Amino acid sequence: MDGELRDRIEAVYPWMVELRREFHQYPELSFMEERTSARVASELKKLNLKVRTGLGGHGVVGILDGGRPGRTVALRADMDALPIQDEKTCEYRSRVDGVMHACGHDAHMAALLGTARVLTEKKDEIPGRVVFLFQHAEEQIPGGASKMIEAGVLDGVDAVYGVHLWTPLPCGVIGIRDDALMAAADSFRIRVTGKGGHGGLPHEAVDAVAIASHLVVNLQTLISREVDPLKSGVISVGRIEGGGSFNVIAETCTLTGTVRTLDPKVRAFLQQRIGEVAEQTAQMFGARCKYDYGRGYPAVVNDREEAHRVAGVARQMLGNEQVWEVPPIMAGEDFAYYLQQRPGAFSLVGAGNKEKGWIYPHHHPLFDLDERAMKVSAELMIRSALACLTAERESEAAG
Repeated sequence: MDGELRDRIEAVYPWMVELRREFHQYPELSFMEERTSARVASELKKLNLKVRTGLGGHGVVGILDGGRPGRTVALRADMDALPIQDEKTCEYRSRVDGVMHACGHDAHMAALLGTARVLTEKKDEIPGRVVFLFQHAEEQIPGGASKMIEAGVLDGVDAVYGVHLWTPLPCGVIGIRDDALMAAADSFRIRVTGKGGHGGLPHEAVDAVAIASHLVVNLQTLISREVDPLKSGVISVGRIEGGGSFNVIAETCTLTGTVRTLDPKVRAFLQQRIGEVAEQTAQMFGARCKYDYGRGYPAVVNDREEAHRVAGVARQMLGNEQVWEVPPIMAGEDFAYYLQQRPGAFSLVGAGNKEKGWIYPHHHPLFDLDERAMKVSAELMIRSALACLTAERESEAAG
């Protein structure tokens, strides 16, 4: 099977590259993926799959029924781009001003379409069903995953797998973890209200900017002194807005930032304590504050059994040395919602290449990736799906 499967993937690889570059040239932002979803649906229909569109927004699903009854496995790719100006000079750079695929979603779609094409050719040998999930709006909260789940895309699904092409890992490496892989991604906003005044008469004012400065420092002590050092947490203040003139003491100042956690208890603790610290810091200086906390995606927590299944498949593909147990990443992903509903695993497929200059991080204006990673991604998804489907049949036979 190894040689035959890789030959088929190699045969469809030029088609995957063509699709990826087309998607890259015509990116669409979250919740606006009309052209993209229509293009995906068109390719799925050419494979004679059952296709559903408009799921939870612009979500698309292709359904492959195998030649024998069995379990159902779902494979997911995301479709949206980012509000970033593409600064590359390659022939396939974005043609949409201010929008680009800077996170690899274009390649995710192409790889999953390649996966669907190869599996369709073997559908009579497949015991069960494979559901191909093309999800809109991963990049923007509330995301598309929860809306697609509400639309029923996981009905009857026994396991779900996802892949993220990841340039911090070199091409030819697969990274996975049998626990929390990516963080819960939350946001907060704190508005401090003091008393404005003359810059030369500070004793007559309550300086909101000074109070906000103390608050930034105080929030960091929550991580360094109140969170177990064996747990993970991040509080980052990304923006401060206050004041309007060099000689005026600001009456208000607003801080916005993000909180990243892996443990639900730490998440709940920080949500409460940030508000308490904000209120107490403001009171200490005679000011008031208004605190808003927005919960984003939960942590991506892989099912242990399914993560081990995918890791085993990866080792068969690439060998032990090319399969890495990666540490958690404090970025967020709404694949987490699928894993809250069904057992499954999310893995990282290396897509970086220093020799070719594909070294820029995700969400960077010069982001690009080694397209050969799509072959690794397709093979991993195909093998993981088949391993899950055939394992069930083997256990039934043994019983």
